[in-house]
Amino acid sequence: MVSGPDVITYFGVPIAVLGVAPIIYNTCSTLVTLAKVRRALRHGRLAGITRGDIVNHVIEVELPRYTIAPLHREEHSAEYWSLSRHPSEIPGGTWTTFNWKCHAIGLKTQRIDYADQLRQPQAEIGFEELVSFLLDLGGVPDPVGFRMLRASGLWVPVGTVLLRSPNEEEAVLFVAPLDDSDGNLSLSVRWSSDWGMRDPASLPPYWVLIKGAGVTVESVDSTTKNETQNSDDVTEKGEMTAGVADPVENQPKEDDEVCKTSKTDKYIPDAEDVTIDLRCQIGSLGITTAIPDSSDSDLFDEFDIQHLEVSEVFPNTTGTWFASTITALGTTSQTVLWSYKISPEILSFAKKDTIPCGIMVLLSVVAEDLTPEWSTQYNDAEEEREASFRQMRENSRALMNETSLSPADRAKAAAERQMRTHDQYVDKMNAKRRRDAQRAETRIVEALQSPKWNASLVANHFLGWLKEKGHVQESHDLRRAVEVTLWRMVCDASYAAEIGSMLDSWKRLVDDGGMRKADYLALKGDLVPFAFASLMVAVIANSVTAASGSLAVDLQECVRVWKKVRLG
Repeated sequence: MVSGPDVITYFGVPIAVLGVAPIIYNTCSTLVTLAKVRRALRHGRLAGITRGDIVNHVIEVELPRYTIAPLHREEHSAEYWSLSRHPSEIPGGTWTTFNWKCHAIGLKTQRIDYADQLRQPQAEIGFEELVSFLLDLGGVPDPVGFRMLRASGLWVPVGTVLLRSPNEEEAVLFVAPLDDSDGNLSLSVRWSSDWGMRDPASLPPYWVLIKGAGVTVESVDSTTKNETQNSDDVTEKGEMTAGVADPVENQPKEDDEVCKTSKTDKYIPDAEDVTIDLRCQIGSLGITTAIPDSSDSDLFDEFDIQHLEVSEVFPNTTGTWFASTITALGTTSQTVLWSYKISPEILSFAKKDTIPCGIMVLLSVVAEDLTPEWSTQYNDAEEEREASFRQMRENSRALMNETSLSPADRAKAAAERQMRTHDQYVDKMNAKRRRDAQRAETRIVEALQSPKWNASLVANHFLGWLKEKGHVQESHDLRRAVEVTLWRMVCDASYAAEIGSMLDSWKRLVDDGGMRKADYLALKGDLVPFAFASLMVAVIANSVTAASGSLAVDLQECVRVWKKVRLG
């Protein structure tokens, strides 16, 4: 017969063991999972706090959430142009592929059951900073991706590619799930060392390279730099200065200044002149920095650009025109990311038809047969021929009458006839002078009322005129001529002031209802600055058409809407 202790021994102990088996399993499973989580954190160099509930098989992981920003391009060049040595392989940590400036902004607690459920918190970064950094490394924007992001916003499909690899075959930046984004745009990033990168010598975003037409780099000794220089001066040891070729004859050059030419001087450099390229950084208000683009840039001082700087307290219209033109020049090329936005007033002005074609004829820029008919045509040759015949008949009758007179009367009549002929000639010349003056006034009025041309058409004719007068090289097209103009504006404050003042006057007369006679007379005396100003306005006008529906517009709109994104 089975006793009570036997029941406990043979049935109670196994049942008790089966009862604690789940606890033992949970304990072992939790410890194994916890070890895997800690190993993953160590491998990703993450400082996290882990806690395990061995009874409920729940693991809590606290990981810091970071806000990140790209490193300084020059101060941390090695890290900037290299990938991270220890990227995290935990989902959500793709941002650790690169080296960043990191700042912890809090902790995120996760409750997981298994190691593969671990997620690294996404980092917060400015969308514009992220895009500019990846573009600087060599990423190529995807037009379709940015168009979809602009149109759909948070509803854009997961996996939509925004940036591609330098070979345009792999995805670099793409849309990620919104699991950890808290309502922000969620992105993922990847980069392979096989793709390669650009180098520190490449032009970063928000910078533009402008080239001069040709500048002679001269070294002038301190004891001779105030002496007269000829156009065939050669480089000497001493302080490096730059000046234009073809200086005004018998005029001394200014010391330590670049591009000192008046508004009427021709600006065609010699073939042997070297070019000093300029790197200009364009901020949200305008130009902020201008430095030489040279491997020996330490030999040159940083350019003084106070005459082009714009601030919210002290607006500078010349700087605004410069920034608008250089932005337009970049928008119509491969550059897609700009921090400066051309004002609607300038865009509206550039798109208008402002210059009457008749004024272009009066300024001797365009032949009249190339314009629509706008002036009154006079048949002066027929009138002069009839007047000449009439005078010949009168002289013939007077000579016939004189033959019947006595010698004394004949001499008197001849003298009266000559006096009358002289008076008629004087009256004729006075009448012709008054008629020409009246016609000139009428012609100006008709020219002011003639059909107006747009900025592009005006600039095309002025470009040919500038080439004919020797102010622009024959090989330069519109964009190249504007690039040289911008270069000169950086180098020469007086030249920049001339161009800026002309653009202000032009915009003012358009705002006031159009050109008047006084505007035409003033323009006639400052035609060269106006010609260069027309080239700048044409570039701005062309950028409106070029940017319409383009990648640059889509990208800028996305950057404007999404200030901060989650990257992981």
